[in-house]
Amino acid sequence: MKKILIIEDDLFLQGLEASKLTKSGYEIITAKDGTEAMEKIQEPGIDLVLLDLILPDFNGFEIMKKIRETESVKNIPILVFSNLSEEKDVEQAKALGSIDFMVKSNFTLDELVMHIETALKK
Repeated sequence: MKKILIIEDDLFLQGLEASKLTKSGYEIITAKDGTEAMEKIQEPGIDLVLLDLILPDFNGFEIMKKIRETESVKNIPILVFSNLSEEKDVEQAKALGSIDFMVKSNFTLDELVMHIETALKK
């Protein structure tokens, strides 16, 4: 079973994402902020990070940078799922190694699952 770390501070949305992904056959770990995310990313066997960019303590760009600088986890795919939608945000996420950038308001949870399935097949 593939393991996904969801980094999302909106606990309602985090719960919806976790429920949908669990029903789709994934093991889910969650983090509500950057500090918790950096602890949980060290857990063995994480196959993908689903990352919001707007978080309370430090933002998703900083988390991506820290993940890419950490030898043990630097190759874990990161899929950004955020309300930010400006081209500069998309470009910055891609430059930091995001494999996909999804604007929350433009996608359903079913579409999110499809993007994750595609990403994990690569």
